[in-house]
Amino acid sequence: MKIEDVRRTAYSMPLTNPSFPPGPYRFFDREYFIITYKTDPEALAAVVPEPLEVAEPVVKYEFIRMPDSTGFGDYTETGQVIPVRFKGELGAYTHAMYLDDEAPIAGGRELWGFPKKLARPKIAVESDVLVGSLHYGSVLCASATMGYKYHKVDHDTVLNAMKAPNFILKIIPHVDGSPRICELVRFHLDDIVLKEAWTGPSALGLFPHALCDVARLPVREVVSALHYKADLTLGLGSVAFDYMAK
Repeated sequence: MKIEDVRRTAYSMPLTNPSFPPGPYRFFDREYFIITYKTDPEALAAVVPEPLEVAEPVVKYEFIRMPDSTGFGDYTETGQVIPVRFKGELGAYTHAMYLDDEAPIAGGRELWGFPKKLARPKIAVESDVLVGSLHYGSVLCASATMGYKYHKVDHDTVLNAMKAPNFILKIIPHVDGSPRICELVRFHLDDIVLKEAWTGPSALGLFPHALCDVARLPVREVVSALHYKADLTLGLGSVAFDYMAK
């Protein structure tokens, strides 16, 4: 293979058999189960990188079921998203993500810098309860419940929240282990078709684990819960801040 061929074809690893196809990526019937909770402000400040600013002392714990996505297939994801402010604009910082599929782990980390790790999240309806859980190996790290479709939520409120900017800290190491790329990436969800949105009584438990540290941002009080489905496109990102720039 010639040098020009490498430059022309390389976008992911392995070179001749990449783990995921080029984007953009469309998701159909993407299902969200989100519990918003109050947490320790000092714990929150310790994990949100400047120049982002903590907007309020809350965390959104998210379970996301993706049964049909171009390139990435069928998988489930969970993690913590923190409301932030960047240059006066409100958005969301993705702090941690755990999922069960290799392609979106590789693609998410390489393209955007999503902080993805392999684990076993799950969303299921059990009788009249929506249940979300996260196991890392055999250990339960997160457990969430919500009354199933108790009350409808205003369509525009959810849609406007989905359109807000998202931020991730992308880190790619050099061959000597030092950071070669360290940048704040900004991305949006595009072409959103919101199909339904619900709320209900909810509860959330986070449990300590050495390598799955969702309990680092402890639950002080559950604020609200949201359950909705949508079609959307995961937009490719742009660099909002370069930590390596002189």
